[in-house]
Order: sequence, then C-alpha cells, then structure tokens
Amino acid sequence: MDRVLEQIIRRRALDRCEYCRMPEAASDLKHVLDHVIARQHGGRAQATNLALCCGRCNQFKGPNLAGIDPQTHQMSRLFHPRRDVWTEHFRYEEAVLIGLTPVGRATIATLGINLPIRVAVRQALIDTGNSF
Repeated sequence: MDRVLEQIIRRRALDRCEYCRMPEAASDLKHVLDHVIARQHGGRAQATNLALCCGRCNQFKGPNLAGIDPQTHQMSRLFHPRRDVWTEHFRYEEAVLIGLTPVGRATIATLGINLPIRVAVRQALIDTGNSF
C-alpha cells in the first residue's frame, strides 16, 4: 500500500476505526486499511474505497458487503464510511454501540461490535477518560 495514501486515510479517520470508533492508541492491534468494497468484489486501493479499521472489525468484516438486520431479519448493506454519515446510523450508549438504522444494526451484528469482550474493553477505556 502506498505510504502517502495510508497517511491520508489515517489522518482522515483521526486514527480511529471508522466502524466502531476505537482509537488506535487504545487498541492492542494496529489498525489496518480496509477495502470497503473488497478487492474480490472489484474494490480498488484508492482513497474513496479505503477506511481505517481496527483489527477486530476487520477480522469480522472480511469481504462482506451486507449483513442481516437483527431487528427486521432482512438483509441490509453494511455501513460505507465514504458514503454514509456515522451519526445517522450509530450512537453510543456508554460502551454499547446502538444501530439506528438497518445499515447500522446489520453492521454492528456482522462486525461483532457489541460482543461482550469488545464492550468490556470500551467500558474500561471510558472508565479511564476515553470517549467514542
């Protein structure tokens, strides 16, 4: 990956995962550049298709473009950090990420964002003065 492109993506994301908002400095894994649309689906390594992603979100997202909204049980596309506004789809209640739309709920479910261990880590960060 081009170093300049990586710096652009990191700066744009303010060194936070663009899905769960975990600060890279607080993570045990280095954040990576995620192809929002995976290469196997024709996604390119360009700024409009790259997002900064924590290791946990990246592990669960893989090449997925969609997931199931646990509220409606319908398929929904996943959050697209370059096209969607984060606050329209998500909000935090303490350490738990709340999906406000089918896109938000499907993204949270598919990326395992509210798994108990991930919530516990965020709560510990909140307890030490960090915010999301």
